[in-house]
Amino acid sequence: MLGLIYSVLCYILSLLTLLYAIGFVGNIFVPKSIDSGVAVSLTEALVVNVILLSLFAIQHSGMARRAFKRWWTQYVPESVERSTYVLLSSLVLILLYWQWRPMQDLIWSVSNPTGAGLLTAFFWIGWVIALVSTFLIDHFELFGLHQPYANWQGRKAEWSTFRTPFFYKFVRHPLYFGFLLAFWATPVMTTGHLLFAIAMTGYIFIGIFLEERDLVTFHGDVYVRYREKVSMILPLPPKKT
Repeated sequence: MLGLIYSVLCYILSLLTLLYAIGFVGNIFVPKSIDSGVAVSLTEALVVNVILLSLFAIQHSGMARRAFKRWWTQYVPESVERSTYVLLSSLVLILLYWQWRPMQDLIWSVSNPTGAGLLTAFFWIGWVIALVSTFLIDHFELFGLHQPYANWQGRKAEWSTFRTPFFYKFVRHPLYFGFLLAFWATPVMTTGHLLFAIAMTGYIFIGIFLEERDLVTFHGDVYVRYREKVSMILPLPPKKT
């Protein structure tokens, strides 16, 4: 029961953190966004922001690897391992939101109402795609609720079998595709936003490489065949074999 309560609290924090991410990247609703705050020197902003982005990338990708999980679960119960990962990811993101230094020089600014409206629409579409993608696989397993719930019921959590619902028939990583849309689609692109978008794009492609290596190990030939047929990041009709 304690593990389940702990996991629910971690889940709530992660949802609030992701909701804040929408406001942070979009410069809407939140008190501290990617382009707000006290301006500092370019050198300080660049160094601090790169450290924050690197910290997120190392934590988020490193802790997701199977080798780390095998070591980590010697100390953290397996039933709450995913929840703890989600908790630490949320805390690193909160640190990034809090300590991010704005870099407000303009890269582009779209004043045309139609163009600005389209970019804003793509921004929201990206977040919707990302959210829907989590439910298409297993939202509650991804965010660490499935495992402690099974443990509370006195059974071992069964991992989802490989399947390709909806978006996954046209793109292997719709979640990442949604994030890329959300990070890049903006009518006002500042230096700080550009740094964030470039760093997150690089991280996403590194993450895909590492994640697919694990998926091939876990699912074997079925994932290899899927990878041969379906586009990695851009939604396209699957290749015929």
